[in-house]
Amino acid sequence: MPQEPVSLSNNPLQSDDEYVQLEVQHHEYESRLSELAEKAVLTDDEQFEETTLKKKKLQIKDRMQAIARRQQGASAHP
Repeated sequence: MPQEPVSLSNNPLQSDDEYVQLEVQHHEYESRLSELAEKAVLTDDEQFEETTLKKKKLQIKDRMQAIARRQQGASAHP
């Protein structure tokens, strides 16, 4: 299930340049994975790309969560 992008207006993480860059990259990977998912049959190269994109997307998501935790910790302890 695709996740909706986080709203830019109410998210303090949008002031974190790394987080924003990761969010854009995550969305790009998700878009490409959606394109691949629409195909009935994938070539070997496309299968490899799909696997690689899934791994990269997960790494980005983990990094985004780490940034969010760091920022929550900073705001909880002023």
